[in-house]
Amino acid sequence: MNQRQSNLMVVLDAGSSWIRVLAADLNEGALRYRGHAIVESAGMRKSLIAELAPAAKAIKSACDRVEQMVRVNVDECVVGVGGANVASVNTTAAVHFGARMREIASEDVSLAIERARSVPMPAGREILHLLTRQFVLDQQSGIHDPVGMVGNRLEVDLHISTCSASAMQSLVTCVNRAGIEVEDTVFEALAAAETTLTADERELGVCLLDIGAHSSEMVVFFEGAVAHTASIPFGGQHFTNDLAVMLELPIALAEEIKMQYGNTIVTSIPQLAEIEIPAPRPMKIRHRRIAEILEPRAWEMMEAVRDSLRDGGVLEALGMGCVMTGGGAMLPGLLEVSESILHARARLGQPVPLSRMPLELAHPANAVLIGMMLYLNRKRSMRAAENGSLRSRLRSLFAASA
Repeated sequence: MNQRQSNLMVVLDAGSSWIRVLAADLNEGALRYRGHAIVESAGMRKSLIAELAPAAKAIKSACDRVEQMVRVNVDECVVGVGGANVASVNTTAAVHFGARMREIASEDVSLAIERARSVPMPAGREILHLLTRQFVLDQQSGIHDPVGMVGNRLEVDLHISTCSASAMQSLVTCVNRAGIEVEDTVFEALAAAETTLTADERELGVCLLDIGAHSSEMVVFFEGAVAHTASIPFGGQHFTNDLAVMLELPIALAEEIKMQYGNTIVTSIPQLAEIEIPAPRPMKIRHRRIAEILEPRAWEMMEAVRDSLRDGGVLEALGMGCVMTGGGAMLPGLLEVSESILHARARLGQPVPLSRMPLELAHPANAVLIGMMLYLNRKRSMRAAENGSLRSRLRSLFAASA
């Protein structure tokens, strides 16, 4: 593989409605857009792989389009993970060094984390992320990196994000069948947070809610660390299905009506306003009828978000409110419903564009995709720094023994 190839980074967001692929590389230390593809999903149901062959074909189609743009073979990528099978737990563990204080080494940190992650897991669960919330050194809390500090008791608060092992394996197998190796996996809400949240929001408390087609993923940050991750089985497609059933419309037409006339607040629509619904059964209906169908679903979804936040013990920690992203977040009135139920302000999360990226891609529907690219770049940078530090220590060791 030449330098141009080794520098290429590719991320894949396999959603229920769309397969999104983005390619970028590093140019003078900055991420530069190289190409993307968005194709209709196949073989997916409720954010999970339902049929391997059509799902793999759709993924390959998207990757082939990107290959044509970048003129380099796409042989590995980072894949987003979401769906209602994602869950989380917070754990703690401590390492004692005896009565005498000593300097904390990286091995001590690793030991504390290993003990914290050794909690019993339900059968069929796989760890997606191990995220340190804080370290406590001799009762001093709020420490993010204790290496080099001195003490005799090190405690770690750890957030463990898990997913269904079978769902994860199905996704990896599907990508492999498309001829692509999975370099890493990332929880979709965590990825979206990379490109939509500010440092102040992470510090003061915020919930990032990524609203997909069939599910919505969330991550809560407090004091700069992840405090809660979860998924709820509600998404934009539920609003579409409600319109299709109540108005007896084809799903494609119901989606069009939702996009053009949808609103989740009945009182925001003039009482006498009417809209025309085209074929196959042309008719006129009250515009408020659309909102009357969508509003109950919006309240149901946001009440599920509230209940998850309460169960995670973070409902009162949203000092900076809720940031919504994903295609489903564009539904008018949803921010206001969120504010009514969570009693916290809400805003739309717009992803930060990459260098040379088409402006139309900087849309909430692509927040996960762009966020995964930032996540991948950050992980690779951290890995390179760690490898460089290891090489420096080895050189010092060999120089001392010479």
